[in-house]
Amino acid sequence: MTALIVLLVIVHIIICLFLISVVLVQQGKSADLAGAFGGQGSQTAFGPRGTANLLTRLTTWSAVLFMVTSISLTILMSRKSDRSVLSGTTTHQSAPKR
Repeated sequence: MTALIVLLVIVHIIICLFLISVVLVQQGKSADLAGAFGGQGSQTAFGPRGTANLLTRLTTWSAVLFMVTSISLTILMSRKSDRSVLSGTTTHQSAPKR
């Protein structure tokens, strides 16, 4: 069970880094307007729409995988330890009122 959690954490971190990089590579919506008036935005390897569609799909799938690994880690960690987050804390008495 511990090896599975470690493997899932490693996959989760890789997906996080990939998601961050894919989001940062994307251009804003206003960049398409520059390509319409002769800007260099339309001179890409996949064309102006091909890159946008590819990056959108990569973002969507990496976000889905991020959610799946997050939920899986939550379920595995809750099954591993049956205690609450606050079970090890001490309770403090409130001060007497004057």
